Amino acid sequence: MPTRRIFLKTTGQGLLAAGLSLGISETASARAAEDPESKPPAEKTGSVKWPYPIAYGKETVADVDVVVVGGGNAGCWAAISAARKGLKVALIEKGNPEHSGCNGSGVDHWQFAATNPCCTVAPEVLAQDAIDARKGYINGISRFIKSYEGWDRLQELEKMGMKIRDDEDEFKGAPFRDEKTKLLFAFNYRDNSVIRIWGTGLKPALTRECQRLGVKIFDRTMATSLLTEHGQPGNRVVGVTGVNTRTGEFLIVRAKATILTAAKPSRLWQFVDKLGISHHKPPVNSGDGFAMAWKAGAMFTMMEMSRLGTDPGVGMTGACSFATWYPCTLVDSNGKQVPWVDTFGNPVTSMDARFQAPAGQKRFFGGGYMDKSPGYKDPHTLDEKDIDAMVKKGELTLPLYADLPSMPEHERRVIFGLMVGQEGLTWIGYRTLARSGFDPNKDLLQVYRYHHTPDIQTIPLDGGGLVVDWDMRTNLEGLYAAGEQAYGTWGCNGSCSTGHWAGRKAAEYAKGISSVQVDQQQIQNEKKRVYAPVERASGVHWKDLENGVAKVMQDYCGSTKNEENLRIGNKWLGELNENEAQKLHARTPHELLHTLEAANIIHIGQLVVNSCMARKASSSMLNFVRSDYPLDDPPEWHKFVTVQQENGQVKVGELPIGYAGPLQENYLKNRG
Repeated sequence: MPTRRIFLKTTGQGLLAAGLSLGISETASARAAEDPESKPPAEKTGSVKWPYPIAYGKETVADVDVVVVGGGNAGCWAAISAARKGLKVALIEKGNPEHSGCNGSGVDHWQFAATNPCCTVAPEVLAQDAIDARKGYINGISRFIKSYEGWDRLQELEKMGMKIRDDEDEFKGAPFRDEKTKLLFAFNYRDNSVIRIWGTGLKPALTRECQRLGVKIFDRTMATSLLTEHGQPGNRVVGVTGVNTRTGEFLIVRAKATILTAAKPSRLWQFVDKLGISHHKPPVNSGDGFAMAWKAGAMFTMMEMSRLGTDPGVGMTGACSFATWYPCTLVDSNGKQVPWVDTFGNPVTSMDARFQAPAGQKRFFGGGYMDKSPGYKDPHTLDEKDIDAMVKKGELTLPLYADLPSMPEHERRVIFGLMVGQEGLTWIGYRTLARSGFDPNKDLLQVYRYHHTPDIQTIPLDGGGLVVDWDMRTNLEGLYAAGEQAYGTWGCNGSCSTGHWAGRKAAEYAKGISSVQVDQQQIQNEKKRVYAPVERASGVHWKDLENGVAKVMQDYCGSTKNEENLRIGNKWLGELNENEAQKLHARTPHELLHTLEAANIIHIGQLVVNSCMARKASSSMLNFVRSDYPLDDPPEWHKFVTVQQENGQVKVGELPIGYAGPLQENYLKNRG
């Protein structure tokens, strides 16, 4: 075994551990050497002229069959699927779809590809086990679509140019490689339902396909509202409005069908910390689709579900030990290994045991996504509470290190050579570590552990969203949802598969519609709202408003909730919406983008708080604790609680856990 060393690097700022040794000046210089346009800007001594022509109020009008809001995985696939039906399709994206969305810079694995030739579990079994693991608090519709069609989407991506196989035989002979197909598998080497991929090519491939099919892409454009028949909430959706974040130009898209594919909000309980906007998801994920749908009268569920504000596990160059770095060995500063345990708390003593379920466990999914259900929990290094207890007892000595050198060669190389290099959260760390001389065969990499803050929460990937049926259609006619926009749907495969499904179904609906009429007064009202911040000479800054919303959510909708606090929080959010939000000020189209996001976040806060008030019971599966209703998921509350706005009031409803009916039967009937 090679000699192991702690990776340290001397910079002009002193001696820093590996994760911090990649100094800003050095990294910036390296980038500048490769790309002159990436040089840091010269120091500013005064005001700088906005570099784009301002066109506030100017209108661009488009008539299409299908409009898609959000250019991530789900959005691109929805646009592709609808365009393949021969329809005219528009895609609205805040950034550039080539590298936008949660997987914009890459992804390292593709989960639940249950129909791939090496998977040993039937898709309906894998899907149902995932539903059971969440006790039904998951989207069974999207779960079946994902399990049955994920492999199809991955093969299509391969045809589009994304690499999904070890064609160069880099990992020939590895225990996670199938020699016939040259597919590489992750996490669970018996089920083979999770495929390792070279996902930095994902979004470029999807964007090229959209362009090839003639999809009209409105990039650098923020969607601001849903247009409805007669301008009334609850009516059929007939299009979308938006604003260009560079020119300020106003966009009106009239459409027979609309598909929302925006990501879940990431800036509700926590806005900024000492590092700035600090989230593991793109900071532009402000939940605009959620806010638009909420104001239009769409129905949501599971919005009371939350999670602690930081990811569980330990972070190494931006990712968690249960996913990209799985199953990396961790050691303390004395070289003592951090223990691994199985779902029953028993020690996991061999490397092979990290890739399989122990005796008595039904399923090991892999990737840490089912950790809430003991019967499905992954073999795992101890969580932070256990590590902290061991540190206090003197059984472990901080800091901790990722010990790649001690691992089998194939595992070491696939973690640092493939997974870390392809995952969007880690690829920049991979590149800069490699440039700085990090050698995974010899070097230990310091782990930077995250600590949970009890009252800082987030909306989880598998949490709430729009209620959908088997067409991925919402309660509003003409409005569909896919990816994270639909409740209980997450992951790269989940977004791609449901996006493709929703695009096909929306296209079928649009073919039966002759034309749509938009309400001009609704458009003028929206233009007035959108441009109000830039017409003010001064006012409230968007950062101050967002900090205020986060403070309200922390104080009145924290980790432990009760009716009185929730009502107070709802009142505060209403006052912020009626007062401070009406005084927002923006100087440029880019600031206008952020002011509109901040206004949306207020509405998302109201959506969450009202959802929390609607569930009169605690639920450990939803990470939902009410001190005034402490019973954990009593039978009468084992259901989906729904909320929507109707005639200006919040309407609370419910759906049974099994509202989607016999899942396999309905999947086969509806797939077409």
